[in-house]
Amino acid sequence: MSRTEFVLATAIILFVAFCLGWFANWLLHRFTRVAADDVAQLDKMSQELHEAEETRDQAITYLQQREAELTNQLAQTEAELGAAMDGLRDARHEAEELRGYIESQSKPAGDVFSSQR
Repeated sequence: MSRTEFVLATAIILFVAFCLGWFANWLLHRFTRVAADDVAQLDKMSQELHEAEETRDQAITYLQQREAELTNQLAQTEAELGAAMDGLRDARHEAEELRGYIESQSKPAGDVFSSQR
């Protein structure tokens, strides 16, 4: 085999390898190519996901605000309940003192009536 024949055979082999590589690349891209409909659907899905995340963030913010309001209202209600219980305790104590006073005032008067008989 002469030098020219060797160069020509090598060139043909390299050309065939190049053609096979190009064809394999074309075939691969042909089957894995993303359709325009798929891209549009992905864009739509990403937009819906973004909107859902915004809605979720708004809901979380609303719930946190509502929780703070309810916690504040609960603290106020508990403070009012404590004040009412203190007032009731004072009123009961005062009522007991008044009963004791009335009983102490009515006993001598009862003794006076019983001694006059």
